[in-house]
Amino acid sequence: MAYKDKLLILGAGGHGRAAAYVAANMKRWRQIAFLNDSETQDKKDFRIIGRFNEVHHYKDEYDMFVAIGDNEIREKLLLQLEVENASIPVLIHPSALIGENVKLGAGSIVMAGAVIICNSTIGKGVIINTSSSVDHDNMIGDFAHISPGVHMAGEVKIGDDTWICIGATVINRITITDHCIIGAGAVVINNITEKGTYVGVPARKIKS
Repeated sequence: MAYKDKLLILGAGGHGRAAAYVAANMKRWRQIAFLNDSETQDKKDFRIIGRFNEVHHYKDEYDMFVAIGDNEIREKLLLQLEVENASIPVLIHPSALIGENVKLGAGSIVMAGAVIICNSTIGKGVIINTSSSVDHDNMIGDFAHISPGVHMAGEVKIGDDTWICIGATVINRITITDHCIIGAGAVVINNITEKGTYVGVPARKIKS
């Protein structure tokens, strides 16, 4: 699919503005605009031109990127874009380091200062946030969120819709299942096979 010269970002909140910053630094699009449901005013350098349910009006003119921090909402909107056969790019900040044989799914974003080492596979709609590191041979499931300052060693597997919160650490060869939350600063040293919220050092389950 050929990419277009204009980008439409779904979501004009903090993550949406961060995505616009990444896109602007890529210097690939001559125009960046937003769709957003909760606000109508423009955002400084970028215009809000409609609401989420108006995607079909713009899909032939714009590349489209979902910039919603909530994993489930991001998944819902990205799947809608796929149904619309929209053009969905990957956003990578120029300061991010991407190793050899790294695969990035449609609608994923790699923020400034992030590092993804060789032979890792990143699903669709994934957020690799600021200054996080994903070491070799990782597998990150669809719609996961790797928060700022997270560090994951080699051969880690992260399930779909899982959120690794700011500053958490995952040691090598760990598997974390779908729909988990790993709390800020937690250290994961054992496989996590049940969905829930895990916190602490070492990480322990506190909520299903």
